[in-house]
Amino acid sequence: MGYIYVLAGKPFLAALKPPKNCKSLESGLPEGFSERVRGRGMIHGGWVQQQLILQHPSVGCFITHCGVGSLSEAMVSQCQVVLMPQAVDQFMNARQMSLELKIGVEVESTETDGFFTREALCKAVSLVMDEQSEVAREVKANHAKWRDFILTEGLEDSYISSFIQSLQHLLQMN
Repeated sequence: MGYIYVLAGKPFLAALKPPKNCKSLESGLPEGFSERVRGRGMIHGGWVQQQLILQHPSVGCFITHCGVGSLSEAMVSQCQVVLMPQAVDQFMNARQMSLELKIGVEVESTETDGFFTREALCKAVSLVMDEQSEVAREVKANHAKWRDFILTEGLEDSYISSFIQSLQHLLQMN
């Protein structure tokens, strides 16, 4: 994934799992990769505090696998969002975020095997990060709108209160 940022010309932090059939993340990276990106990017093979990283003002783009937790963290961040689903519900989550809510761009997968190419990922990152792009402006505006809604003071309380009132109304009817 760090290679994609190199192609896109952006600095990066990539928190990755080792590729299948590799004992470590380092053994799955191309030879000399760490030296080529030194000073421009970091590859981390362990757990990271994603929420804190996404809140940092220097982070501009978040490539997510579209798990519910990661999407929740993405929604309250100010990062542009690139959606790269990996399994099961993540595909539906990505479609909802990209097509319905329009808060991110989904990486196009190949028709033959469903994999993602470096070029497709680079294109998605470039699309959301290009300030001149209509797509970037649209997803940024939609993201801000949904972030403001989600962070509305008392939002959860209002839903709980409404639920309790509905239950009380049902009890009074019986």
